[in-house]
Amino acid sequence: MRTEKISNKEIELWQEEPQQPLSMHPKKFAVWLFIVSIVMIFAALTSAYLVRRAEGNWLEFELPAIFWINSAILLASSISIQWAYFSAKKDNLNSLKAGMVLTVVLAIAFLVGQWYSWVALVDRQVFFVGNPSGSFLYVLTGLHAVHLVTGLVFLVIMLIASFQFKIHAKSMVRMEMCTTYWHFLDILWLYLFVFLLINH
Repeated sequence: MRTEKISNKEIELWQEEPQQPLSMHPKKFAVWLFIVSIVMIFAALTSAYLVRRAEGNWLEFELPAIFWINSAILLASSISIQWAYFSAKKDNLNSLKAGMVLTVVLAIAFLVGQWYSWVALVDRQVFFVGNPSGSFLYVLTGLHAVHLVTGLVFLVIMLIASFQFKIHAKSMVRMEMCTTYWHFLDILWLYLFVFLLINH
């Protein structure tokens, strides 16, 4: 019976180059799990929307123009938080603070705009109770607004931390989490907006 011999050189190479396991910070992993759960919720809701729409008795209406404005506001907030993130990596703390302040202001502006979009819907005789098209619209936009409020709380926490000099190049975990979550909320809104434009 023949046995294969491993050379000393191969043993040394194996010892010098241990395989590094893939890893992620536990808090980052928790954020991604939360994001996946939100994606599943909205995937289920938009699927139910399409199924119900195909059954008929569906009120057709134009989306208020403020939906476009809200989309522009949220896109601007993605740019401002990315600016804050890059500033933190470069230890440009003044730009970090400015970027975080601007992002918080834009987030609040979006929520105010969302309220006015619901007012505009009521003016168009689109109500939460009544035709299912209105019900779905309020549920989709309202649930997104709820998650945006959680994102706004996160933003405020990071804003306070930036003024306390707790966010810098050597302490980026929370900033990365906040930026990732906020970008996700922006992408989610754009998906919902395009979905509603096509299927309203």
